[in-house]
Amino acid sequence: MNITLAQLRALVATVDRGSFTLAAATLGIGQSAVSHAVAGLEREVGGQVLRRGGAAAPTPLGERLIGHARSVLASVDALEAVVRPGTARGTVRLAAVPTVCQGLLPRLRDLWAVTLPDVDVQVYEGDDDEMPEWLEAGTVDAAVLVDPAPVPDGAVVGARDEMAAVIRREHPLADAAALTLDDLHEDGLVAGGGGCEHQIQRMHEIAGQPFRYAHRVREMSTMFGMIQRGEGVSVVPTLGRVMLPDDLVMVPTTPRLERTLVLSGPSSRPWHPLARALVDAV
Repeated sequence: MNITLAQLRALVATVDRGSFTLAAATLGIGQSAVSHAVAGLEREVGGQVLRRGGAAAPTPLGERLIGHARSVLASVDALEAVVRPGTARGTVRLAAVPTVCQGLLPRLRDLWAVTLPDVDVQVYEGDDDEMPEWLEAGTVDAAVLVDPAPVPDGAVVGARDEMAAVIRREHPLADAAALTLDDLHEDGLVAGGGGCEHQIQRMHEIAGQPFRYAHRVREMSTMFGMIQRGEGVSVVPTLGRVMLPDDLVMVPTTPRLERTLVLSGPSSRPWHPLARALVDAV
């Protein structure tokens, strides 16, 4: 196959932006050039990689190719950084869980905007389990890992925060010094929102209790909505305080549990130079 970098860049940009028009704007080329590049890629691989009509979404073949395309482009960017040393410049992909995206990344991105003004940090939001998988597969160049053991070589601790209960502001225990797991189970524990289930399980282990919950959800918005309607309470990291609706409050918990958030590149392959630049700046 004679696949070109232009074809891979066109595929990745179109998938990320959802259309040929937006991909062209991102790449700084004409829409027809993007279309021709994708069509050329499809001829080389022998099948359609993008669905046309509406949002440009990858086909099953495109899904299998996109991770490899990202890895190839990241390697090319790293090679260019080696042969053209100087000011850090380019795009780096960073993964983080929702509470980090909301509570920590804005501060880090302000820092990077000053220290690395020519670096574009693209954020990918996922759950705890997805961070190391994306990092090692080459889907992203760097990630904020939650409680990695051991801490990867070259990584840096970006922050630490504690788990806290989230209840309605009008709840009778809203002014309590701390809430126990038994207190939370009386109202019905909503677990899983924002990828925090591992920490909630760990709190049960520390308390010597079996892990149980009344509801299990994925999205924090769903969890917050259930708490607002009086359908339960939950536990989230204190970095998530900025995400709370006005009618919900955080209360400390017992047992206490702290998270360590580590900014790192991959362990199984060389770091992208811009991932190293992000860590060095922090």
